[in-house]
Amino acid sequence: MKKNMGSTDRFIRIFIAIAVGALYYSDIITGPIAYVLLSFSAIFVITSFSSFCPLYTLFSMNTCKIKK
Repeated sequence: MKKNMGSTDRFIRIFIAIAVGALYYSDIITGPIAYVLLSFSAIFVITSFSSFCPLYTLFSMNTCKIKK
């Protein structure tokens, strides 16, 4: 897999995942919406660690800085 996600994008995704996790564990979000948001958070963490987002390839996006 070719990297297509920059460091700023990765940081934002991890921050959102941590925020959703904190909201879930403090019982601010509950029910089915909590599970949907936790699923998206898990996807955000996985894509952040791999630096690859499959949706970016569908839309031909690349936020990764390329060194020449």
